[in-house]
Amino acid sequence: MSFLKSFPPPGSAEGLRQQQPDTEAVLNGKGLGTGTLYIAESRLSWLDGSGLGFSLEYPTISLHAVSRDLNAYPREHLYVMVNAKFEEESKESVADEEEEDSDDDDVEPIAEFRFVPSDKSALEAMFTAMCECQALHPDPDDEDSDDYDGEEYDVEAHEQGQGDIPTFYTYEEGLSHLTAEGQATLERLEGMLSQSVSSQYNMAGVRTEDSVRDYEDGMEVDATPTVAGQFEDADVDH
Repeated sequence: MSFLKSFPPPGSAEGLRQQQPDTEAVLNGKGLGTGTLYIAESRLSWLDGSGLGFSLEYPTISLHAVSRDLNAYPREHLYVMVNAKFEEESKESVADEEEEDSDDDDVEPIAEFRFVPSDKSALEAMFTAMCECQALHPDPDDEDSDDYDGEEYDVEAHEQGQGDIPTFYTYEEGLSHLTAEGQATLERLEGMLSQSVSSQYNMAGVRTEDSVRDYEDGMEVDATPTVAGQFEDADVDH
């Protein structure tokens, strides 16, 4: 296939994590031969015995997993899905590709690679190395956005005498700016809060100064029953 090229294999300078010899490469169901798989921090590469092979950039890899389903493929392997097109270029394929591109401009190309090592016990180490290297190349589209949508206070502009200065009030000054309806609402909320505080030591096993006096000679225990198995399988990040 024309996309197979000759290049030096990645080494320690590129953060080589796993080198798996005697590994068959399969692209979209077509065997490419047997060679060596190189899982490096910079890229994922495969080279056959003649020195021809290919490299995959991690940002183009959308999925990788260990496949043990013998109904899907007769041998256990490392499955890699890539958002790119790899195929043999010929006059017919180029013409077909141009026609497909005109019809499916919005469809993203997908290629499926299967890396089948002769030693299937190496699959876990291959998968772990892939995970570690993939984590070094996060997708910027997946990063959470914590942008603030409101107006920002420009400190530099304020120091130069430009821009609006935000207004801050003390508690008393804030009260003076409340409307009659706002003051009534605040008084009602304060009444509800004080009533809640006076009885909170009876709720949910929380101890307050009043409860301490009531239980000077003993220990107060939250008697809320624990649901069996509720957190037995929880995975907690520390």
